[in-house]
Parts: sequence; structure tokens; C-alpha cells
Amino acid sequence: MSAEQINGQCLCGAVTVSATVTDPVLRACHCDMCRALTSGMFVSLTTDAGSLRFSGPITTYTSSEWANRGFCGTCGSTLFYEIPAAAERNVAAGLFKNAANAPLTVEFFADMCPQGYTLAGDHRRLSTPETIAMFAPVEGDDQ
Repeated sequence: MSAEQINGQCLCGAVTVSATVTDPVLRACHCDMCRALTSGMFVSLTTDAGSLRFSGPITTYTSSEWANRGFCGTCGSTLFYEIPAAAERNVAAGLFKNAANAPLTVEFFADMCPQGYTLAGDHRRLSTPETIAMFAPVEGDDQ
């Protein structure tokens, strides 16, 4: 597959974003924080490492001991979920037209998804214990 440059923006256009995608996929999270933030799920788009660039008034909120969430400082649109210790930013798929035409590949905390918006399709659905096991630090790891 070849790399493609994609561009997007927040609701008001004050924040713009660009990234390179080679094999983009969507990931949905149904945890309590994402549902409180979006009144639904947070859907992120994978981008090529190091290619994500934002411009404009970004506000960051520390939502837990290990993560931050980014917003447009003008309209409040969700921009990203980041884990600073891992230098990882998960960009909001809705910033890009048609979510960069990427397929949904996984749902995190799928057992917490309200019945009213269960997602269709054949993709991985990780339960709360499976999601935590995937992201929890291994005992003895430096944090």
C-alpha cells in the first residue's frame, strides 16, 4: 500500500490536522470516560508514526494519571486521546472526511457498549478485562 496525506479540521475550522496513513483503521472505545466525553464512543483513526500534525488553539485536559484529551480551544471539538509516557496520540476519526475511508477493526470495552448503539460488522470486540490486560503495565515495568 502507498502512503496518503490526509487533512482534517475541527467543527469550527480553527484547528487543522494533517497525517500520513498507509493502512488506516478505526478503533472504538466504550469506556466510561469516552462515553462521558462524546455521549457515545470515541472513534480513533490510526496514522503513520510521527506524521500527526495539529495547528490552532488546542486545549489539553488531564483525564487520568496516564492520559490527556485534546480539544479545540474555540469550539470544543474532540481532537485526540494521548498517553504522554508512550508518546502516543490517538486522533479523532471525525476530524477527517469519511474517517479516511478506514474500516473498523476493534472495539475496546465492548461489554460496556450501551445496547442502543451496538456496532455491526465482523471485528474484534475486547471486553473490559481483555482491554485492561492489553494496556496495563506489567508488574516491574518502569512507568
